[in-house]
Amino acid sequence: MPPQRHLIGLISDTHGLLRPEAMRALEGVEMILHAGDADTPEILEKLNRIAPVTAVRGNVDHGAWANKLRMTEVVEVGEVNIYMIHILENMFINPQAAGMQVVISGHSHFPEITLANGVLYVNPGSAGRRRFNNPVSVGRLTITGNEVAAEIIKLDV
Repeated sequence: MPPQRHLIGLISDTHGLLRPEAMRALEGVEMILHAGDADTPEILEKLNRIAPVTAVRGNVDHGAWANKLRMTEVVEVGEVNIYMIHILENMFINPQAAGMQVVISGHSHFPEITLANGVLYVNPGSAGRRRFNNPVSVGRLTITGNEVAAEIIKLDV
């Protein structure tokens, strides 16, 4: 039997703005990972209408709703362990030694996919208001067995 395929949506730094283009780009995923700076609980509620959401707290997430969010999360999808944190520089674990295959972060507003020491690092960029000259973007992970592929989706806004 072939390994099961999972499609995971990645979003970060919405800063209170959930664009229709981001919602459309995430349609069809089975889970959404929000890497912080949602800014309001309504963002997570809207995303949850598409698919179940796991979110970490970003540096602008404050109040009772944000206090329920953890600074880091570990999500297991099939055979793959995913570590989530908003600010990558605040990561105090060795993801490879901890058995993580993927690290999802946000904060920089710069979309990026890198592979280091066998760990895939993905920052989906900012899906909220455009900052600097960075594109407005989200990301997707495709997980098949223990294989992971990542893509950045630049939104036409």
